[in-house]
Amino acid sequence: MKLIVGLGNPGKDYENTRHNIGFNILDNYLKYKNINPDWLKKFDGLYTKEIIDNNSVLFLKPQTYMNLSGESVRQIIDYYKINLEDVLIISDDLDLNVGNFKLKKSGSCGGHNGLRDIENKLKTSNYKRLKIGISNNKNIDTKNYVLGKFTKEDSVIINNLFNTIFNVLDDFFNLSFDDLMNKYNHKNK
Repeated sequence: MKLIVGLGNPGKDYENTRHNIGFNILDNYLKYKNINPDWLKKFDGLYTKEIIDNNSVLFLKPQTYMNLSGESVRQIIDYYKINLEDVLIISDDLDLNVGNFKLKKSGSCGGHNGLRDIENKLKTSNYKRLKIGISNNKNIDTKNYVLGKFTKEDSVIINNLFNTIFNVLDDFFNLSFDDLMNKYNHKNK
């Protein structure tokens, strides 16, 4: 069983903010797969279980707010006894330009509080992640920036990126992670 976690914050106030790119990717990926998910409330999150390319896949949107995302991730991993090798966390990344993304096998949280909490709760930084660039504006306080909405120009770039991200997720179910990184990481600008 695979687990795809999209990070974000719950509630209308946070919809379509930079920090919620993980939620947006999950929603749009399921739409792309013609799946109308029945999101269930459990594990301090919203989750759905689907079949993708003959793989049983859990999709999770933690509802604990970003800084406590690890609570939800830990609960669903423990309940379903999911191997960390089969987990992919999707998050925003200030250090990547809008339109860029990076697949990583492990590493530090890079200052991302959601990833930091996941590392703390899983007691490891050895989990796969798909980091989506949101750029960084040093003229705006970081908290206000990540909780702000994309500009019109950036929204167009993000929407154009979705098809590539959908291909990444499709391939996640069929390729080794090394092959996945080799196939996609070089495509960034």
